[in-house]
Amino acid sequence: MASEEVAADLADGLSSERGSATKKEKTIPPAGLMKAIIRAGENMETPQKGNQVVFHYTTRTTDGVVVESTKSNLGGRDVPLKLILGKSKMLKGWEEGLMSMCKGEVSMLKIIPELHYGDPEWPVPVPDDFPKDQILVFEIELLDFRSVKVVTDDFGILKEVIIHGQGWETPREPYEVKVRITGKVPREGKIFFQKDQEPFHFTFGKNEVPNGLEKAIATMTRGEIAKIFLSPPYITGASAIPDLPLEADDLEFKVELLQVIQVRDMVGDGRLIKRRLRDGKGEFPVDCPLQDSVLRIHYKGILPDDGGKVFCDTRVDNDGEPLEFGSGEGRVPEGLEMCVKLMLPGELALVSSVSGFAYDKFPRPDGVPDGANVQWEVELLSFEAVKDWTGMNFKQIMDDVEKIKGTGNRLFKESKFDLAKAKYEKVLREFNHVNPQDDEEGAIFAQTRNLLNLNVAACHQKLGDPSKSIEWCNKEQAEVTHGLARVLDRWERCLHNPLTRLGRESSSCESIVPSWCGLYS
Repeated sequence: MASEEVAADLADGLSSERGSATKKEKTIPPAGLMKAIIRAGENMETPQKGNQVVFHYTTRTTDGVVVESTKSNLGGRDVPLKLILGKSKMLKGWEEGLMSMCKGEVSMLKIIPELHYGDPEWPVPVPDDFPKDQILVFEIELLDFRSVKVVTDDFGILKEVIIHGQGWETPREPYEVKVRITGKVPREGKIFFQKDQEPFHFTFGKNEVPNGLEKAIATMTRGEIAKIFLSPPYITGASAIPDLPLEADDLEFKVELLQVIQVRDMVGDGRLIKRRLRDGKGEFPVDCPLQDSVLRIHYKGILPDDGGKVFCDTRVDNDGEPLEFGSGEGRVPEGLEMCVKLMLPGELALVSSVSGFAYDKFPRPDGVPDGANVQWEVELLSFEAVKDWTGMNFKQIMDDVEKIKGTGNRLFKESKFDLAKAKYEKVLREFNHVNPQDDEEGAIFAQTRNLLNLNVAACHQKLGDPSKSIEWCNKEQAEVTHGLARVLDRWERCLHNPLTRLGRESSSCESIVPSWCGLYS
C-alpha cells in the first residue's frame, strides 16, 4: 500500500477516536521505547496530558524502509496529525515520546510492537501487510502544542483559551453576540474573514456562521479571547461569511466575545420576548430580582404596529420620576413584570408582548387599542428585596402578615387569583419557621393559618379547580374547615349533576358558592 494511503487511514483512525476510559496503563519495559534527538526544540517546555499536539511523523522499519508518512516528500499529504494527549486514541509509545519533546524538536522514537500498532489491548486498524509485529522507528517533528478544551466528543471542535472571560453567562439560541473575529486556513495561513475593528454581530440559530463556530462560542463568556479549531464536519455554510472555504481540512478562528445580547423567549412560543439592549451590573441570574422586591423602573410603551407610536413614557408622563412597585402585586402588566424580574440593575431591555401579556387583563392606557401588541423599552434602575422575618418578634411578624394578606385580598378582588394565591402561599411557607411562645400567640397563629388556607381554597375555586379547594379546606382540622369542605363537596356534586346542566337545581348551586367563596380577611 502507498505511504500516503497508509498515513491517511491511520491518521483518520487516530484523530477521530476518543481514548478508552478503561484502558490499562501499560508499563514500558527496559529498551521498549528509545529516543534520539535529531534537532533540539525551542525551549524546555513540554506538552502535558490534555494538550493538543500537532506533529509530522514518518514510520520506518529498522532497515530504513519508509512505511508511512505525513510529509509530502515521502508520499504524504503534508497535513500534520493533531491529537490530544490522554484523550485521543494514541499509540502508547507516541504518547510517552511526545510528552518528552519541546516545540520544534525532531526526534527518532524506536518502539517495540507492544507500544505501537502491535499492542493487542489497544489495536489501531492497519493494513494486513503492515509490519505491526516489528520494532519500528518513528521520526517525529513536534510543530506545536496547546492547552485546549474539547467542545465535542469527537474532537471536531477544540478551543484554546487565550484570555478568560468574566462571569459565567454563555450565549445560546436565540441570543445575539458581538465579537471581533479572524478566520484563516491554518495549512495555508490564508485569512478569509476578518472583523477585528468593527464588531461582528450575529444571531444564534440563524446559520450566519458555521455550526462548529457557533457551538464553540456558546462555551465562551463575555471578554473571553480564544482560538477555535474546526474539522470538516463542523465547517458548514454560513450566510454572513460568503468566502468560507467549505472544502478546507480544518479552520482556525480567533474570537473575542465583546457582548452577549440576551434574547429570551419567556413562554417558549414567541408571544413574549425580552431582548437585552444594555448590560446591567452583576451576575445573571443571581443578581436579578427573582424574589419579591420593590422595583424602580423607567419604561416607554410603544405600539409597534402603529408606526412605533409611544403611548406612555415615565420620564415624561410621571414628571421624570421612575415607577416604583412591588413584584407579585399586579401593579404592572404580567409580561412586563415577568421580564423585569430577569433584569440586572442598570440593564436596558426591549420587551415585545402580545396583548394577552399586556393590557387584555390590565387597565388599558389611553391610545392602546383592544388586542394591540406592545413593546416596552424598560430600564431597571434598582430594586430592594423584601426583608424576611429573621430577627422579628411575633407581633412584627403578624403585622407583616397582615400587609401581605391585605395585598392578596386586593389582588383577589381584582380577579388576579394566581397572584393572590401566591401571596397567601408565601406566608404559609414562612409559617413553617414561626414558633409562637405562648397560648395567646398560638391561638392567633392558628386562626391566621386557618384563614390563609381558606383563602387559598377560594383562589383555587375561582381558578376552576374545586378538588384543590377541598384539599386546602381539609388542611386544617377545625370544625369550620370541615363544614366548608362538606359544602364544597356538595357544590362539586351539584356542578357535575346532569340535572344542573338542564337548569334544575341551578338556583341551589348558585346559592352554595357565595356562602363560602367570599374572601376571608
